[in-house]
Amino acid sequence: MMKKSFACLLTGLCALPTITFADSPYFSLKDGDGFKRFSVSVGALYVKPTGKAQPIHVNTSIAEGTQTRVGDVKADSVLNAIDESKQNATAKKTILKGVLDLEKNTLLNLGLPGVISYKGEDGEQYLKAKTAGSAEINGLSSWDNAGTGLEADDVLTLGIMTNYFFTDNVSLEVKAGIPPKVDIQGKGEIYAPLTGVATPEGLGAVIGDLPLKKDIFITDLESHGTAATARAWTPAFEFQYHFGKTGVNKFRPYVGLGLMYAYFNELKINSSIENDLINAGHMIVNLKDGKAGAALDHKTSSGDPKVKLEASDAFAPVATAGFTYDFNDRWFAVGSVSYAHLTGEATITVNDDKYGELIRAKTDIEINPILGYAGVGYRF
Repeated sequence: MMKKSFACLLTGLCALPTITFADSPYFSLKDGDGFKRFSVSVGALYVKPTGKAQPIHVNTSIAEGTQTRVGDVKADSVLNAIDESKQNATAKKTILKGVLDLEKNTLLNLGLPGVISYKGEDGEQYLKAKTAGSAEINGLSSWDNAGTGLEADDVLTLGIMTNYFFTDNVSLEVKAGIPPKVDIQGKGEIYAPLTGVATPEGLGAVIGDLPLKKDIFITDLESHGTAATARAWTPAFEFQYHFGKTGVNKFRPYVGLGLMYAYFNELKINSSIENDLINAGHMIVNLKDGKAGAALDHKTSSGDPKVKLEASDAFAPVATAGFTYDFNDRWFAVGSVSYAHLTGEATITVNDDKYGELIRAKTDIEINPILGYAGVGYRF
């Protein structure tokens, strides 16, 4: 008798949730055990990147110890590039400047031809190629630029979230939306750390070799506004657990964990920065053409450098905390906050038809976005 009573009680308890659901004051349950399998929501998706700029690493096609002719070069360019931290360098610079000033004041200013220099069409004094001699170039093969990098701006776009419920509590969500155009801001200035040794001809017996050290300005990533733009495609899928029960709880919090895929296209670099990089390409071509002086003077080369910007695809884990609020058995409101540990890589190359790749610059773009979403959904 006791066993029968216990069985009746157990059966009654098992049936209680069904009775409760059926009598729910929110809405009646007619679809299987009460939950809808599919849902879709549309709303505002705000993306706030939290990553910091990472140093830009630069490689060029100028190997360490490259030997090249100097060619014609501005006298001031040579004087300003002498590394006075080296022994006797200041004395050599003083002697060279004295010789150049003497020739300038006694010959060039009178319109007479100089022995070691001449007056250019721009009015500047130039060392003749046969005087400037040759040089060994170092420091341009590879270097890091501390304090530089790229950072993505905040964006607001339309988000679309679709869910398939395996049970009333477990679902698979696919996150998508209209791919936004992202502004990418630059940080810091890029310099090329040129070092080396110049060997003048004719003056060699007087001053000998000249140690060189010059940080050559390439571009300021901050001075031209937005450094670059890109179209960001960031679909994600996520397994979620929804607390509470359909038909019983209007307000249901949930948590999720999944994976995001990031793809970038329509990349465009700021035209002023692009022009600076083209000028840097001309510097490399001049060095390859045996015109180190023209490189030091930022002269246009025989080449035709072109700039290309690329961004790598990336995967990232994503975690979400959110809630839904049911208006009825089909319509609901949804809000969530997600975080993705996302880092991409940007690569800028400068290429020339004759010499191939001249410059390759790489940097990690730490995006690490916080995503806020608020929308309205429908179950079916």
